[in-house]
Amino acid sequence: MSANPASTTTDEPSGSGFRIPKVPFWAQIVAGLVLGVLLGWLARSQDIDWLYTTLDKVGHIFVQLLKLAVAPLVFFAILVSITNLRKVNNAARLATRTLLWFMITSLIAVAIGLAIGLITNPGSGTGLTPKDGKLPEHSGSWLDFLTGIIPDNVITPFTELNVLQIVFMAAVAGIAALQLGEKAQPILTLSESILELLQKALWWVIRLAPLGTVGLIGYAIADYGWDLIGKYATFTADVYIGCALVMFGVYPLLLATVAKVSPLQFFKGAWPAIQLAFVSRSSVGTMPVTQKVTERLGVPKEYASFAVPFGATTKMDGCAAIYPALAAIFIAQIFDVQLGVGDYILIAFVSVIGSAATAGLTGATVMLTLTLSTLGLPLEGVGLLMAIDPILDMMRTATNVAGQALVPVLVSAREKILDHDAYNSASASPVDDEVPAAEPERVAVAA
Repeated sequence: MSANPASTTTDEPSGSGFRIPKVPFWAQIVAGLVLGVLLGWLARSQDIDWLYTTLDKVGHIFVQLLKLAVAPLVFFAILVSITNLRKVNNAARLATRTLLWFMITSLIAVAIGLAIGLITNPGSGTGLTPKDGKLPEHSGSWLDFLTGIIPDNVITPFTELNVLQIVFMAAVAGIAALQLGEKAQPILTLSESILELLQKALWWVIRLAPLGTVGLIGYAIADYGWDLIGKYATFTADVYIGCALVMFGVYPLLLATVAKVSPLQFFKGAWPAIQLAFVSRSSVGTMPVTQKVTERLGVPKEYASFAVPFGATTKMDGCAAIYPALAAIFIAQIFDVQLGVGDYILIAFVSVIGSAATAGLTGATVMLTLTLSTLGLPLEGVGLLMAIDPILDMMRTATNVAGQALVPVLVSAREKILDHDAYNSASASPVDDEVPAAEPERVAVAA
């Protein structure tokens, strides 16, 4: 059993009085952020090529390791989560309530994004022109979105990392397994074992997050610099403020009024997932941590194993609600296009219905191009935002993951299956524990 980094206890080697203090995981992340900023500034200001390259490689390797597990992790997580619903009373009701709260919180988030954009006019005074934009390599439309759900074969979605098609195949396989009943049990047992294996391997990668933080933050500062960030200052501030309002305003309000639980305790329990999401910029990569903290917040394991993987691929308040709303206003102002009330309604519609297009990966380009194509705005506008995207994506993903942990808590509280004792005693930093083996028992919801 591995040690908990949040613990303040120390290990004492046999036969020695020397004690090695443990550094909390959150402190390791913060140290990585500070060191990354300093090294990035040093690499840029002193033009140190080898340091610039090293930061790039360290960050790239960390992200690649996360992505390596994405395709099989999504497939088996969705498959197992659907089949786990057979163990839950009122499974259809829970699934419906989960989807409903996904949509409600997305609608609130997009409304906040639109309001901030209309108040601040982020595209004005930037000095940017339509010539600064360029067409994205990949774009999305409603036709692409709808037809792209169904794969041509079972191999390509995994090799090209098309998460939406992987989710589709996993959902079909999960529903088929439910219909087969006992005949499918050997496959389900194998799937659960593979999922645990993948989670175990991913936890090893997660332990490297402090190093990944140094590389990712350092490279962002070294590559983009403060001058470029200055051009997008209003837009960047809008994204961060919008996400902060949702995460620290709307979510606590829902917790206090709907779930009737302590918002501070929620953030204490969910913080390990939120901080990892900020660094990794991947909802799917953070999924094992998100599920772990959600269960520790008192959500029954059978329900959490459905809601969290489902949310990691469809619940994107940052990437699919706040960001495209602000980006659409920003790009419309750069290209001098007037948006009307109908356009704002379309933005809300796309954000609520099309959020699955983001699929939990780093970046939100597909969702943005889907929004722009629906509004008839130039897709070259995407190129204007790509330069600053990594800086924005950190806060967007943190908001996504906070929402993915929030909704299961809300639904569990409303359905009276939330373990309040577990919620009130949730650990602040459980990230370093091994996956699921020794979890405490939760409220019984099995049929």
